[in-house]
Amino acid sequence: MAYGAIALIPPAVVIILAIKQKTSFEPLLIGCLVGYAIIGFHDKSNVFSNFVDSFERIMGDNGSVWVILVCGLYGSLIGLMIRSGGTLKFGEWALTKIKSKRSALMGAWLLGLFIFLDDYMSAFTVGFSMRKITDAFKISREKLAYIVNTTAAPWCVVVPLSTWTIFVGKILETSHVAPAGQGLVTYWKMIPFVCYGYVSILIIPLFIYGILPWFGKLKKADIRVEETGQVAASEFNDNAVLDVSPMNPAKPSKVIYFLIPIFVLLVATIYLDKDALKGVMVAVAFTFIYYLIIKVGTFKQLSETMFGGFGSMLYALAILMMSYVLKDVNDKMGLTQYVLHSASPYLNREFLPVIVFASLSVIAVTTGSSWGLYAIAIPLVVPLALHFNSNVLLNCGAVVSAGVFGSNACLYSDATVLTAQSTECNNLDHGLSQLPYAGIAFVLSSVVYIILGFTIH
Repeated sequence: MAYGAIALIPPAVVIILAIKQKTSFEPLLIGCLVGYAIIGFHDKSNVFSNFVDSFERIMGDNGSVWVILVCGLYGSLIGLMIRSGGTLKFGEWALTKIKSKRSALMGAWLLGLFIFLDDYMSAFTVGFSMRKITDAFKISREKLAYIVNTTAAPWCVVVPLSTWTIFVGKILETSHVAPAGQGLVTYWKMIPFVCYGYVSILIIPLFIYGILPWFGKLKKADIRVEETGQVAASEFNDNAVLDVSPMNPAKPSKVIYFLIPIFVLLVATIYLDKDALKGVMVAVAFTFIYYLIIKVGTFKQLSETMFGGFGSMLYALAILMMSYVLKDVNDKMGLTQYVLHSASPYLNREFLPVIVFASLSVIAVTTGSSWGLYAIAIPLVVPLALHFNSNVLLNCGAVVSAGVFGSNACLYSDATVLTAQSTECNNLDHGLSQLPYAGIAFVLSSVVYIILGFTIH
């Protein structure tokens, strides 16, 4: 609270520089340094030491290690499936079933709904598997990325079982909203109040079927593809190039080389405590052994592909880790508490849900944090709801909605970065083209929260 409105400066620097420079990592780095410069000036501490300490703490955090391993191993799995030829065959098979641009876009949407267990899994699998199909129908990468991103996290928060519902369920227990061991069951009662999840998912088919017109950068992307045939606005800014050549050209590729690893990934994740890391570890190990047995590649080729796939995620991981450092800066400057405190004069029972949603959405967009936001904000919002005699689950649902909106709207959130990676779309091209559509869902959700604030007690 000591920093007040100054806490808004670091994320503002990041957003302005990202838009101006059309890149992500460097603005995040500068924003973090600006934040620690402010902290150093206030506390009379060393800026560089503060930054290094924060970075070391982030890299040593169990959550960061989990993200690095999950993303890297997804890269390994993707690399193996690409070089097996299974991905190519899956694309060829899908093209025999999909006959139009509309059906290709609906295919991406439906596949996103099918892979509901984890947003990382959804973003990687859908973007990776649908890229060739949408390219064949001259659909812009920006449009594919929008659908992939908006059917990842938003869907994970409105299905009964996902990594998101399990995580928030635990926070509901620690915040005494749910009895011990009943967090997930309590979350199920909260699902009708996670409005942004429903709205953002349901408007996608309205755009696909022309009920709502495409506009902004996605419309311009359509025009670009029609006039030039260029599916991406700019070159994919990844420094690591994944080898896509077949490991064994003499071995005929099959769709099953793609489907079996995906099936193992889903089953293993569900069976092993709904843990994406355990699931992808099993999937990579199985795929390695499976391909070795059927002679898709040699041991050396499979090993090199596995490490090459992991390495292809390094740029995305660098952005993610730096966004975590930015979150650490924001936490030290009390950004969440400042925004909630600033909104407190306008709070009452009827408008509390929409104010919670709107104010925390600002935090989620500026910090790129969703799960971190939940851990901080839910324990703060619960006593507010009780104080104003407002429905606690409704307000917790507004918190969850705010985090998901941030994952869609933030230019450097993990959802934006990983979706750009899987669709091979420039990170800023994706983030800026999707932003107005996330804004529409935000406005509609705000209206719903106003209505619910007056009708649900």
